[in-house]
Amino acid sequence: MKSILVKEMMVPIADYATVDEDATLYEVVLALEGAQQKKENNNKYIDVLVLDKAENVVGKVSPLDLIKGLEEGYNKIGELKYVSHSGYTIEFIRSMMEKYKLWEKPLDQICMKAAQRKVKNIMSTPSEDEYIEANLSLDAAIHQILMGRYQSLIVIEADKIQGLLQASDVYRHICSLIKACRL
Repeated sequence: MKSILVKEMMVPIADYATVDEDATLYEVVLALEGAQQKKENNNKYIDVLVLDKAENVVGKVSPLDLIKGLEEGYNKIGELKYVSHSGYTIEFIRSMMEKYKLWEKPLDQICMKAAQRKVKNIMSTPSEDEYIEANLSLDAAIHQILMGRYQSLIVIEADKIQGLLQASDVYRHICSLIKACRL
């Protein structure tokens, strides 16, 4: 079987929803909706790429980033990915809610929050291991996705971002290969 390259499965950057780093959460929602409406197949994008003034990708906003951005109390906790991978009990997590007064007024002021919160304050900045070369094999990408528990990888070629490889697209591809086995 022919080895598939990352660039063959990536979503080109031009197809992705993008916003300026000074955009609000409201503008993120509009950009995502616009990108989903113009997409020709049923695979929905859920991330929005964040661009600086020079049109370089400086971050992305995932659904979790957006929801977390509505509650400022999370800024007091620190980096959540370290908390969630530590194996804390549900009791501990609930005590954090009380201690930091999280979600006391969950969605009462959602419109105001969405209009005021800036993307640059809530976006995820990709780490070095979230990038992958376009000419690497899909096998290498799968390993990188699994080891980092990433929903997507940023695809680069000649030091320029070309697109994103989504874990959901890799999953659909793997499912199609399994179905082709006809066991």
